[in-house]
Amino acid sequence: MGLTSAAQYENAIKSFQWDGLRSLWNQIENRYTPNWDSGKAFEYTVLRAFELDGAEVKWPYRVKLFGEEVEQIDGVIYSGGLSCLVESKDFADKSNVDIAPIAKLRNQLLRRPASTLGLVFSRTGFTDPARHLSYFSLPQTILLWNGEEIKYALEKEIICELLTLKYRVCVEDGLPDYDVREREIP
Repeated sequence: MGLTSAAQYENAIKSFQWDGLRSLWNQIENRYTPNWDSGKAFEYTVLRAFELDGAEVKWPYRVKLFGEEVEQIDGVIYSGGLSCLVESKDFADKSNVDIAPIAKLRNQLLRRPASTLGLVFSRTGFTDPARHLSYFSLPQTILLWNGEEIKYALEKEIICELLTLKYRVCVEDGLPDYDVREREIP
């Protein structure tokens, strides 16, 4: 019997330490994640990595407005003074993320304080139109993370510092898709 509820996913992933996350990541890359619904292992791995690295995490939840569900949020991360809405995409067919998740996140950010960041995590990467849209989403800041960056963060056991680096490069150079592997972290 597989995991079926948000609480079950959360309880399961909280048992993982860094080694377990790296092992789960290998399963994600090999498209073999028994007991996890499609995309859930990826979504919860990202959040757990931030939690292990000291960030405060709000696990996936739904937002109701005027009695109607209006949003499904893949998580929230609070780290180093940054507040971030998370969108995670792990497509089985290995296609890159297109503009739809970025446009959706941009709209969600419009309802949040201006300082809130959007983080889009994609195991497979992003299409050129998606990357271009992220450049023009400002003042709603949406930072893009590819699978190789997530793998790097899991190997180094740091992700909060990489988030700060990615944010600083976006502030300094206006690059929302900066690859954190380009600057070695001691």
